[in-house]
Amino acid sequence: MTILITGASGQLGHLVVDALLARGVSPDTVVAGARDLAKLADLADRGVATARVDYDDPASLRDALAGVDSVLLISASEPGKRLAGHKNVIDAAAAAGVSKLIYTSAPKATTFEWPLGAEHKATEEAIAASGIPAVVVRNNWYIENYVPDVQRAAESGVIAASVGDGLIAPASRADFAEGAAVVLIEDGHLGKVYEFAGDTRIGYDVIAAAASEVLDRDVAYARVSTEDHIAALESAGLDAGTAQFVAGIDTGIREGVLDVDDHTLSRLIGRPTTSFADGLRAALA
Repeated sequence: MTILITGASGQLGHLVVDALLARGVSPDTVVAGARDLAKLADLADRGVATARVDYDDPASLRDALAGVDSVLLISASEPGKRLAGHKNVIDAAAAAGVSKLIYTSAPKATTFEWPLGAEHKATEEAIAASGIPAVVVRNNWYIENYVPDVQRAAESGVIAASVGDGLIAPASRADFAEGAAVVLIEDGHLGKVYEFAGDTRIGYDVIAAAASEVLDRDVAYARVSTEDHIAALESAGLDAGTAQFVAGIDTGIREGVLDVDDHTLSRLIGRPTTSFADGLRAALA
Protein backbone atom coordinates (compact mmCIF):
# COMPACT_ATOMS: atom_id res chain seq x y z
CA MET A 1 0.00 0.00 0.00
CA THR A 2 1.31 3.43 -0.97
CA ILE A 3 0.20 6.50 1.00
CA LEU A 4 0.44 10.08 -0.27
CA ILE A 5 0.47 12.90 2.27
CA THR A 6 -0.31 16.24 0.64
CA GLY A 7 1.06 19.37 2.28
CA ALA A 8 3.81 17.32 3.90
CA SER A 9 6.10 20.32 4.22
CA GLY A 10 3.58 21.92 6.58
CA GLN A 11 3.51 21.31 10.30
CA LEU A 12 0.55 18.90 10.31
CA GLY A 13 1.64 16.98 7.22
CA HIS A 14 5.16 16.48 8.50
CA LEU A 15 3.81 15.18 11.79
CA VAL A 16 1.53 12.73 9.96
CA VAL A 17 4.57 11.28 8.18
CA ASP A 18 6.37 11.06 11.53
CA ALA A 19 3.38 9.24 13.02
CA LEU A 20 3.18 6.77 10.14
CA LEU A 21 6.85 5.89 10.49
CA ALA A 22 6.55 5.63 14.27
CA ARG A 23 3.74 3.12 13.80
CA GLY A 24 5.93 0.92 11.64
CA VAL A 25 4.91 1.97 8.14
CA SER A 26 7.81 1.39 5.76
CA PRO A 27 9.26 4.70 4.52
CA ASP A 28 9.32 3.47 0.93
CA THR A 29 5.51 3.16 0.98
CA VAL A 30 5.01 6.78 2.03
CA VAL A 31 5.03 9.67 -0.43
CA ALA A 32 5.44 13.15 1.01
CA GLY A 33 4.00 15.81 -1.28
CA ALA A 34 4.69 19.54 -1.32
CA ARG A 35 5.09 22.44 -3.73
CA ASP A 36 8.74 22.84 -2.76
CA LEU A 37 10.62 19.55 -2.64
CA ALA A 38 13.55 21.20 -0.88
CA LYS A 39 11.33 21.47 2.21
CA LEU A 40 11.03 17.68 2.27
CA ALA A 41 14.76 16.97 2.37
CA ASP A 42 14.73 15.67 5.95
CA LEU A 43 11.97 13.19 5.09
CA ALA A 44 13.80 12.08 1.96
CA ASP A 45 16.85 11.46 4.13
CA ARG A 46 14.71 9.02 6.15
CA GLY A 47 13.81 7.05 3.04
CA VAL A 48 10.42 8.66 2.35
CA ALA A 49 9.57 9.20 -1.29
CA THR A 50 8.77 12.77 -2.29
CA ALA A 51 6.61 14.27 -5.02
CA ARG A 52 5.72 17.75 -6.16
CA VAL A 53 2.14 18.44 -5.12
CA ASP A 54 0.58 21.77 -6.04
CA TYR A 55 -3.19 21.92 -5.55
CA ASP A 56 -3.38 24.47 -8.36
CA ASP A 57 -1.39 22.34 -10.82
CA PRO A 58 -3.42 19.29 -11.96
CA ALA A 59 -0.41 17.84 -13.78
CA SER A 60 1.58 17.68 -10.54
CA LEU A 61 -1.36 15.94 -8.86
CA ARG A 62 -1.71 13.39 -11.64
CA ASP A 63 1.97 12.50 -11.42
CA ALA A 64 2.04 12.38 -7.61
CA LEU A 65 -1.02 10.13 -7.41
CA ALA A 66 0.24 7.53 -9.90
CA GLY A 67 0.29 4.17 -8.09
CA VAL A 68 -1.06 5.63 -4.84
CA ASP A 69 -3.60 3.60 -2.84
CA SER A 70 -4.45 6.08 -0.06
CA VAL A 71 -4.19 9.85 0.10
CA LEU A 72 -4.46 12.36 2.91
CA LEU A 73 -5.80 15.66 1.60
CA ILE A 74 -4.72 18.27 4.11
CA SER A 75 -6.88 21.33 3.67
CA ALA A 76 -5.19 24.31 2.06
CA SER A 77 -4.22 27.15 4.35
CA GLU A 78 -5.61 30.26 2.67
CA PRO A 79 -9.29 30.92 3.42
CA GLY A 80 -11.34 31.86 0.39
CA LYS A 81 -9.00 30.08 -2.03
CA ARG A 82 -9.20 26.49 -0.84
CA LEU A 83 -12.05 24.91 -2.73
CA ALA A 84 -10.71 24.96 -6.29
CA GLY A 85 -7.46 23.32 -5.23
CA HIS A 86 -9.26 20.74 -3.15
CA LYS A 87 -11.43 19.84 -6.14
CA ASN A 88 -8.32 19.40 -8.26
CA VAL A 89 -6.95 16.89 -5.75
CA ILE A 90 -10.28 15.06 -5.56
CA ASP A 91 -10.56 14.84 -9.36
CA ALA A 92 -6.99 13.55 -9.65
CA ALA A 93 -7.56 10.99 -6.89
CA ALA A 94 -10.72 9.74 -8.62
CA ALA A 95 -8.90 9.45 -11.94
CA ALA A 96 -6.06 7.55 -10.24
CA GLY A 97 -8.50 5.12 -8.64
CA VAL A 98 -7.31 5.61 -5.07
CA SER A 99 -8.98 3.29 -2.59
CA LYS A 100 -9.06 5.67 0.39
CA LEU A 101 -9.12 9.45 0.69
CA ILE A 102 -8.84 11.17 4.07
CA TYR A 103 -9.74 14.86 4.33
CA THR A 104 -8.92 17.19 7.23
CA SER A 105 -12.08 19.24 7.60
CA ALA A 106 -13.44 21.73 10.14
CA PRO A 107 -15.65 21.02 13.16
CA LYS A 108 -19.36 20.67 12.43
CA ALA A 109 -18.66 21.60 8.79
CA THR A 110 -22.05 20.57 7.46
CA THR A 111 -24.19 21.65 10.41
CA PHE A 112 -22.79 25.01 11.57
CA GLU A 113 -22.48 28.20 9.55
CA TRP A 114 -19.35 30.22 10.32
CA PRO A 115 -16.55 31.88 8.32
CA LEU A 116 -14.25 28.85 8.24
CA GLY A 117 -16.90 26.28 7.46
CA ALA A 118 -18.19 26.96 3.95
CA GLU A 119 -15.19 25.71 1.97
CA HIS A 120 -14.89 22.63 4.14
CA LYS A 121 -18.58 21.84 3.68
CA ALA A 122 -18.21 22.22 -0.09
CA THR A 123 -15.12 20.01 -0.08
CA GLU A 124 -16.91 17.29 1.87
CA GLU A 125 -19.74 17.48 -0.67
CA ALA A 126 -17.28 17.21 -3.56
CA ILE A 127 -15.68 14.14 -2.01
CA ALA A 128 -19.08 12.50 -1.57
CA ALA A 129 -20.01 13.28 -5.18
CA SER A 130 -16.72 11.82 -6.45
CA GLY A 131 -17.54 8.34 -5.21
CA ILE A 132 -14.05 7.88 -3.75
CA PRO A 133 -14.09 5.75 -0.58
CA ALA A 134 -13.35 8.39 2.03
CA VAL A 135 -13.02 9.34 5.68
CA VAL A 136 -13.54 12.88 6.93
CA VAL A 137 -11.65 13.94 10.05
CA ARG A 138 -12.83 17.27 11.41
CA ASN A 139 -10.03 18.67 13.51
CA ASN A 140 -10.93 20.87 16.46
CA TRP A 141 -8.59 23.70 17.48
CA TYR A 142 -4.86 23.14 17.71
CA ILE A 143 -3.34 24.13 21.04
CA GLU A 144 -0.58 25.73 18.98
CA ASN A 145 -3.11 28.23 17.60
CA TYR A 146 -2.83 30.08 20.91
CA VAL A 147 0.93 30.62 20.89
CA PRO A 148 0.68 34.19 19.49
CA ASP A 149 -1.96 35.10 22.09
CA VAL A 150 0.19 33.75 24.90
CA GLN A 151 3.29 35.47 23.61
CA ARG A 152 1.42 38.77 23.62
CA ALA A 153 0.12 37.98 27.09
CA ALA A 154 3.70 37.62 28.30
CA GLU A 155 3.88 41.41 27.93
CA SER A 156 0.29 42.49 28.47
CA GLY A 157 -0.99 39.98 31.00
CA VAL A 158 -4.22 39.74 28.98
CA ILE A 159 -5.79 37.39 26.44
CA ALA A 160 -8.63 39.31 24.83
CA ALA A 161 -11.32 37.65 22.71
CA SER A 162 -14.97 37.98 21.78
CA VAL A 163 -15.78 34.31 22.39
CA GLY A 164 -17.73 34.98 25.58
CA ASP A 165 -18.12 31.74 27.50
CA GLY A 166 -17.65 29.54 24.43
CA LEU A 167 -15.89 26.23 24.89
CA ILE A 168 -13.26 24.58 22.71
CA ALA A 169 -11.95 21.00 22.66
CA PRO A 170 -8.28 21.49 21.77
CA ALA A 171 -5.52 18.96 21.26
CA SER A 172 -1.96 19.25 20.05
CA ARG A 173 -1.18 19.21 16.35
CA ALA A 174 0.71 15.96 16.95
CA ASP A 175 -2.45 14.39 18.44
CA PHE A 176 -4.45 15.24 15.32
CA ALA A 177 -1.63 14.05 13.08
CA GLU A 178 -1.48 10.71 14.85
CA GLY A 179 -5.24 10.35 14.49
CA ALA A 180 -4.97 10.89 10.75
CA ALA A 181 -2.16 8.33 10.55
CA VAL A 182 -4.27 5.72 12.33
CA VAL A 183 -7.19 6.27 9.96
CA LEU A 184 -4.82 5.96 7.00
CA ILE A 185 -3.36 2.61 8.01
CA GLU A 186 -6.32 0.93 9.75
CA ASP A 187 -9.28 -0.72 8.08
CA GLY A 188 -12.85 -0.07 9.14
CA HIS A 189 -13.02 3.71 8.82
CA LEU A 190 -14.33 4.21 5.28
CA GLY A 191 -17.53 6.23 5.16
CA LYS A 192 -16.99 7.70 8.62
CA VAL A 193 -17.04 11.35 9.61
CA TYR A 194 -15.03 11.88 12.79
CA GLU A 195 -15.15 14.95 15.01
CA PHE A 196 -11.57 14.83 16.25
CA ALA A 197 -11.37 16.71 19.54
CA GLY A 198 -9.35 16.90 22.71
CA ASP A 199 -10.59 14.98 25.73
CA THR A 200 -11.30 18.11 27.78
CA ARG A 201 -13.53 21.03 26.78
CA ILE A 202 -12.25 24.33 28.13
CA GLY A 203 -13.13 28.00 28.10
CA TYR A 204 -10.88 30.99 27.76
CA ASP A 205 -10.57 31.45 31.53
CA VAL A 206 -8.83 28.06 31.57
CA ILE A 207 -6.67 29.13 28.62
CA ALA A 208 -5.62 32.24 30.56
CA ALA A 209 -4.88 30.13 33.65
CA ALA A 210 -2.71 27.78 31.56
CA ALA A 211 -0.88 30.78 30.12
CA SER A 212 -0.29 32.04 33.67
CA GLU A 213 1.17 28.67 34.62
CA VAL A 214 3.44 28.45 31.59
CA LEU A 215 4.56 32.08 31.65
CA ASP A 216 4.84 32.25 35.45
CA ARG A 217 2.91 35.52 35.54
CA ASP A 218 -0.71 36.53 35.97
CA VAL A 219 -2.76 36.36 32.78
CA ALA A 220 -6.45 37.27 32.61
CA TYR A 221 -9.07 36.61 29.98
CA ALA A 222 -10.67 39.87 28.86
CA ARG A 223 -14.11 39.51 27.31
CA VAL A 224 -14.71 42.03 24.54
CA SER A 225 -17.71 42.63 22.31
CA THR A 226 -17.65 41.70 18.64
CA GLU A 227 -17.82 45.41 17.74
CA ASP A 228 -14.85 46.28 19.94
CA HIS A 229 -12.96 43.26 18.61
CA ILE A 230 -13.44 44.41 15.02
CA ALA A 231 -12.41 47.95 15.93
CA ALA A 232 -9.25 46.69 17.64
CA LEU A 233 -8.33 44.55 14.64
CA GLU A 234 -8.84 47.45 12.26
CA SER A 235 -6.75 49.73 14.46
CA ALA A 236 -4.02 47.07 14.30
CA GLY A 237 -4.00 47.43 10.51
CA LEU A 238 -6.46 44.84 9.20
CA ASP A 239 -8.91 45.89 6.50
CA ALA A 240 -12.60 45.83 7.41
CA GLY A 241 -13.35 42.56 5.61
CA THR A 242 -10.47 40.69 7.23
CA ALA A 243 -11.30 42.12 10.65
CA GLN A 244 -14.88 40.93 10.32
CA PHE A 245 -13.70 37.50 9.20
CA VAL A 246 -11.38 37.11 12.19
CA ALA A 247 -13.99 38.33 14.64
CA GLY A 248 -16.47 35.99 12.99
CA ILE A 249 -14.32 33.06 14.05
CA ASP A 250 -14.71 34.17 17.67
CA THR A 251 -18.46 34.46 17.10
CA GLY A 252 -18.52 30.86 15.92
CA ILE A 253 -16.64 29.77 19.04
CA ARG A 254 -19.03 31.76 21.23
CA GLU A 255 -21.97 30.04 19.54
CA GLY A 256 -20.51 26.56 20.07
CA VAL A 257 -18.78 25.41 16.88
CA LEU A 258 -15.78 24.06 18.81
CA ASP A 259 -17.78 22.73 21.76
CA VAL A 260 -17.38 19.06 20.85
CA ASP A 261 -17.66 16.30 23.44
CA ASP A 262 -16.17 13.37 21.53
CA HIS A 263 -13.37 11.00 22.50
CA THR A 264 -12.84 9.34 19.13
CA LEU A 265 -9.39 10.86 18.77
CA SER A 266 -7.99 9.56 22.05
CA ARG A 267 -9.61 6.17 21.41
CA LEU A 268 -7.93 5.84 18.02
CA ILE A 269 -4.48 6.98 19.14
CA GLY A 270 -4.65 4.82 22.26
CA ARG A 271 -3.82 7.51 24.81
CA PRO A 272 -5.29 10.69 26.29
CA THR A 273 -4.94 13.80 24.18
CA THR A 274 -2.40 16.41 25.25
CA SER A 275 -3.51 18.79 27.99
CA PHE A 276 -3.69 22.46 27.06
CA ALA A 277 -0.92 23.51 29.47
CA ASP A 278 1.41 20.70 28.36
CA GLY A 279 0.79 21.42 24.69
CA LEU A 280 1.31 25.11 25.18
CA ARG A 281 4.54 24.55 27.09
CA ALA A 282 5.89 22.31 24.35
CA ALA A 283 4.88 24.74 21.60
CA LEU A 284 6.54 27.69 23.31
CA ALA A 285 9.70 25.68 23.86
